[in-house]
Amino acid sequence: MTIKVVKNLVSDDKYKLKCPNAMTAEYITIHNTANDAPAKNEISFMKNNTSSTSFHFAVDDKQVIQGLPLNRNAWHTGDGTNGPGNRKSIGVEICYSKSGGAKYKAAEKLAIKFVAQLLKERGWGIDRVRKHQDWNGKYCPHRILSEGRWDEVKAAIADELSKIGGKSSAASGGSSGSATTYTVKKGDTLSGIAKAEGVSVANLQSWNNIKDPNKITVGQKLKLKGSSSSSSTKTNSKKTSYPLPSGVIKVTSPLTKGTKVRQVQNTLAALYFYPDKGAKNNGIDGVYGPKTANAVKRFQSMYGLTQDGIYGAKTKAKLEALLK
Repeated sequence: MTIKVVKNLVSDDKYKLKCPNAMTAEYITIHNTANDAPAKNEISFMKNNTSSTSFHFAVDDKQVIQGLPLNRNAWHTGDGTNGPGNRKSIGVEICYSKSGGAKYKAAEKLAIKFVAQLLKERGWGIDRVRKHQDWNGKYCPHRILSEGRWDEVKAAIADELSKIGGKSSAASGGSSGSATTYTVKKGDTLSGIAKAEGVSVANLQSWNNIKDPNKITVGQKLKLKGSSSSSSTKTNSKKTSYPLPSGVIKVTSPLTKGTKVRQVQNTLAALYFYPDKGAKNNGIDGVYGPKTANAVKRFQSMYGLTQDGIYGAKTKAKLEALLK
């Protein structure tokens, strides 16, 4: 039985913050959340906050909710601007992870089935599944790791994949990119499918001989060939290097201003932590005020540093490491 995915996608004007790059996925990364919120809360918080941290799916004990299109990257693995975790993997968050218990067990069970479904749709094997820890060393999925069950969870996914007729490994065939077909589910619209899968409505109509975009039926299989995520959108993977100042910069009275602050802001912007869409020069103004301190704090949170909003030696070193 196909697991229904509820779509609650981030708005286009948040792409620059949450999912700025086109993506052709190659992996699935599993996370445990740090709280006990349901999937709808996790997705809502991710969509509406000012942090760049993002993920594609949240799974709780009852449902799977999608927050990002699958042809866009997510900032979820902490391995840098061009790291394969951030740029080539689908992020799946398992809810109710903080306290565990019956709701968490049910959420993990549903996540196992859902990950198997994602693998089958893409012709992938269990070798495409990763834990957050594999990308940057963070202790996540923390509950699964603490209970010593990562191998058990992977085995359960592999077993489920076998039950639904999936591939045992990538070597046995299948596509290394996105799914080539999509099965219409109750509540789907052609425009919604197009946005989630990264194709145009016009192409979906053309590839599937659909004359009326309002007339699709549950169970109908749609071709997704020619996806913009793999053919029409090119990404620039070249890293840009910005000189960074030494010393400590923080919010003071009067506020610190000048070239050093602008260098920090430019670097944060290059790593997608300092967007201010619509503002002059994207808000890069050379003033170390609350906005810049907040961007630094979000960066520190993402990379396991003390979250004080103060630019110092450790923050400088991490920024430089990511831009090398």
